[in-house]
Amino acid sequence: MAAESPAGQQSSSRGKRADAQRNRQTVLDAAAEVFATSGVDAPIRQIAAAAGVGMATIYRHFPTRADLVTAVYRHQIEGCAEAGPNLLADAGSPFDALCRWIDLFVDFLVTKHGLADALQSDSDRFAALHAYFLDRLLPVCARLLDAAVDAGDIRPGTQPYELMRGIGNLCIGRDDDPRYDPRRLIALLLQGLKQPHAS
Repeated sequence: MAAESPAGQQSSSRGKRADAQRNRQTVLDAAAEVFATSGVDAPIRQIAAAAGVGMATIYRHFPTRADLVTAVYRHQIEGCAEAGPNLLADAGSPFDALCRWIDLFVDFLVTKHGLADALQSDSDRFAALHAYFLDRLLPVCARLLDAAVDAGDIRPGTQPYELMRGIGNLCIGRDDDPRYDPRRLIALLLQGLKQPHAS
């Protein structure tokens, strides 16, 4: 049998890399869903079942639970960051885009439960993830706020860090009290930003 040509080998390698990337993406999406419902301590086999892959595939991409947790949250941060400009382009108004982005941000925050515990043995990793979170999301929040101010939807002067920190604080305690829905208070907070004449 003839040996495979270099071009064929390159094509095969690219195919394997693409398959590996798809597997990685599938695992990240499945892990994010499992973490949201079962917490970051959920069994790896549960994530493997949700992803439709073997546990060996997960460990090949993410040798430790901390590796997987970190990758999931980086993946979610990226999704939240990329959503901002898309919402601004598609929403009916900058304020609507801001509200929809804040809703995604809250989704991210409420699935973050247990992150610090999962990474407790690696404080540097946790600190780096938090810095990445701020670096990626603060500019997005700032852009949405600026657009809403420019459109006359909200009052000027709200700082993105203050808004994100305030929303984060409102999300605390959600897991411990089923009667508490942070989204109701966040909706009130966002309505409080609006200009009196804004509908």
